Amino acid sequence: MAVYALTGFSLVSLLSFGYLSWDWMKPSLVADVATDPMEKSLPPTFTRPPHIIFILTDDQGYHDIGYHGSDIQTPTLDRLAAEGVKLENYYIQPICTPSRSQLITGRYQIHTGLQHSIIRPRQPNCLPLDQVTLPQKLQEAGYSTHMVGKWHLGFYKKECLPTRRGFDTFLGSLTGNVDYYTYDNCDGPGVCGYDLHEGEDVAWDQSGKYSTFLYAQRVSKILASHSPKEPIFIYVAFQAVHTPLQSPKEYIYRYRSMGNVARRKYAAMVTCMDEAVKNITWALKKYGYYDNSVIVFSTDNGGQTFSGGSNWPLRGRKGTYWEGGVRGIGFVHSPLIKRKRRTSWALVHITDWYPTLVSLARGNLSNVQGLDGYDVWPAISEGKESPRTEILHNIDPLYNHAKYGSLEDGFGIWNTAVQASIRVGEWKLLTGDPGYSDWIPPQTLTNFPGSWWNLERLTDGLRKSVWLFNITADPYERYDLSEQRPDVVRTLLMRLVHYNRTAIPVRYPAENPRAHPDFNGGAWGPWASEDDGEEWEGGWEPLKSRNKKKKCKICKLRSFFRKLNTRLMSNRI
Repeated sequence: MAVYALTGFSLVSLLSFGYLSWDWMKPSLVADVATDPMEKSLPPTFTRPPHIIFILTDDQGYHDIGYHGSDIQTPTLDRLAAEGVKLENYYIQPICTPSRSQLITGRYQIHTGLQHSIIRPRQPNCLPLDQVTLPQKLQEAGYSTHMVGKWHLGFYKKECLPTRRGFDTFLGSLTGNVDYYTYDNCDGPGVCGYDLHEGEDVAWDQSGKYSTFLYAQRVSKILASHSPKEPIFIYVAFQAVHTPLQSPKEYIYRYRSMGNVARRKYAAMVTCMDEAVKNITWALKKYGYYDNSVIVFSTDNGGQTFSGGSNWPLRGRKGTYWEGGVRGIGFVHSPLIKRKRRTSWALVHITDWYPTLVSLARGNLSNVQGLDGYDVWPAISEGKESPRTEILHNIDPLYNHAKYGSLEDGFGIWNTAVQASIRVGEWKLLTGDPGYSDWIPPQTLTNFPGSWWNLERLTDGLRKSVWLFNITADPYERYDLSEQRPDVVRTLLMRLVHYNRTAIPVRYPAENPRAHPDFNGGAWGPWASEDDGEEWEGGWEPLKSRNKKKKCKICKLRSFFRKLNTRLMSNRI
């Protein structure tokens, strides 16, 4: 039997506590909008294809929204969700690139070759060029398409860039994380570069502007310059609330009583992002889009608990296949929804947005083969049953194999050392090493020691390679039923075998030294031509640039402060 170290936290009290703030009229620090966005909307009409705004946040934990009982203030998101449809059986992927690739293609990552890890800045890799993307299908349907924010789907060739994959305009970063003000990104010691792009050019002139503000303001400008009579799709992929933990001081001040420093900064970033969403909503009202709009809100993966995030009461964190890594925050807000103000328990996965949004746009899906997503709009808008009955969370043959897994443990049909996870109906199966498996309450205590983080720890899972849970009855994954229900284990293993037969080879190439920003004028960007292979042989010299010297100084300073911080922390420990 599993042994648990119980905490003094009351699960019931944490779940029953809810924070809802309705003060939308408080002036925002993100932007000023003269009109009142909360005036009563006209009766919804669906005579024209709707405007679609898809908002994706980065590393926001399941617990880190007001209506999930958080100590973080998110009044805008709370109200949008309350007036729309909350998706409480909604799944994403455990890390950045996989969620974004599945959103954009409607396919599981085993069908795009991106089933292992993320796309690294120096890898000659990107979203497969033979995939027809969501924005491309919306362009076919007559939409103007725009992306603002984090791409993280590869950029080694120009053909990989957002503007070559279906977006008319793009403002944002190409890599996985950047400084919120300087837009610098270091991919290892001395490998630093600037990463903010306008279209296919480096946006040097935008440096110094806080990204959450910048992105919300860009959305408002797009709406102001477009006609609401013509359909528009805007994909807003906020950098927030991914590390580094940076926020304007006025937002941090609101959480000055929060003892844990990381949690305080993280909370400030979430609230700032909430206000940015408020201003986007205001702009939709001001410029005449709102009455014929659909706003989708989604997180990209679970929260990183070591960086202020919380997935409580779910098990695990970002990067794991426990519910804390793959169950997302999601809701849809729209005047066009037939049954509003409710919570939906329909099973929905991030791949479902592709066929759902293309269908809403009256696009053509008949020529798109092999989608793993389903059109879930009837389930969202009308409360009908979801067409989805199972989710392949992933099969990653390259991830470290579990020490105690074997083909024998998988009934001779599946090697349980391989990291994989699947949900079928009420049942969820995990094999291999699913990742960090503890339950971590919100870290709000002053100087919360690392040794106390695992306030509830499962102590007998180290020699296992198979887990089975009834997720409907046990959403917190506390009771492993793999030994009691070997029949269910075998059935789900057969489903993994079925999916694995359809998988394409993993694409995870070695890093290419030609990708170094010094060869690109000090900025991250495409380095390979259309005819270039993945291997590179030397002979290149860094490009001359007025920014090169500046960037090298930044790299040296960052390296110095990292070493200094490490020494200080070592002395403290």
